[in-house]
Amino acid sequence: MKRILILFAHPALEKSRVNRKIVRKIQSLETVTFHDLYEQYPDFDIDIEREQELLTSHDIVVFHHPFFWYSTPAILKEWQDLVLVHGWAYGSQGDALRGKYFLNLITTGGRESAYQKDGHTGFTMRELLAPIEQTTRLCGMVFLPPFVIHGTHSLTASDIQRQAAESRRFLESLGEERVDLESARNLPRINLDLNRIITS
Repeated sequence: MKRILILFAHPALEKSRVNRKIVRKIQSLETVTFHDLYEQYPDFDIDIEREQELLTSHDIVVFHHPFFWYSTPAILKEWQDLVLVHGWAYGSQGDALRGKYFLNLITTGGRESAYQKDGHTGFTMRELLAPIEQTTRLCGMVFLPPFVIHGTHSLTASDIQRQAAESRRFLESLGEERVDLESARNLPRINLDLNRIITS
């Protein structure tokens, strides 16, 4: 079993139709530690030592967040700046995170067609996540494609339930080591074909 740390960041969760459902579905998973950064640190006074202890005691790290201005909510950037310090997370002596897996679990209002070279943004989601990918690589982590739920504004109630169930299914399988991570690394988003990468 792999232990999964979910670093959740949503500054207005009460207004989110999709993330609220996902959170309810995944919080109870045996292999998951769900860590709501805005709830824990409403004043952004991040406990660096505690966060580093959480990271070292887990095998997989997930940034779970809405995609704000092509990036993360502010607290996740603050978290990176404070927690991933030289000599601990990176540098010649910084190997605390080496070999751990990382991915983003993201919701976007825009449809998937917008996140293409010829789409509205002019960039793919993977390209827009390049700063985070490089950060994790500098820390010696293994970056996985994001789990992306697109077009949240137009999802029906049944669509949201299905996406929440798929999120739970993926994270449960990830914790139970039933995801073919090598095949998954070649996908533009990891939930493009869960049936193919989740093993029985």
